[in-house]
Amino acid sequence: MASRRTRIVAILLILLVIAVDQVTKAWALAGWFSPPQVIEVTPFLNLVPVWNTGVAFGFLAGDWPAMPLVLTGFAALVSLGLLAWLLWSRQRAVVIALAPVIGGAVGNIVDRLRFGAVIDFVDLHVAGLHWPAFNIADAGITIGVGLLLLDGVRTPPRRYA
Repeated sequence: MASRRTRIVAILLILLVIAVDQVTKAWALAGWFSPPQVIEVTPFLNLVPVWNTGVAFGFLAGDWPAMPLVLTGFAALVSLGLLAWLLWSRQRAVVIALAPVIGGAVGNIVDRLRFGAVIDFVDLHVAGLHWPAFNIADAGITIGVGLLLLDGVRTPPRRYA
């Protein structure tokens, strides 16, 4: 059963993800976006300047001027729905898993409102194959969704009579 304390921890986790995301994006902007440069950190990790005007993996990227507003509005609605789920859920694991998803979504919303695009800068690669660049917000979303999936697999289905 999710307690009030669990919900407070989740809200603090949302704020932490937003803060770390925005601080690292400011660091990226100041460090290697102007002039654009690729920084090799390890043999499998680069820091790269990428402006993502679409959603995951650049999907829906385009030249339509209203696209940032459409994506921002959609992300805001989804975030509000997830927040409602977090506040009403009785399952502690679900409440905690939703927090990084919401924090990540809000972090990317902030970018779209400020810049009309999301700042991505983490480039993971192996044997010449690169995963699309991402940021801390994206990592939070991925971790939270992974936790939700894990909870769904390990929790027996409820029977409704």
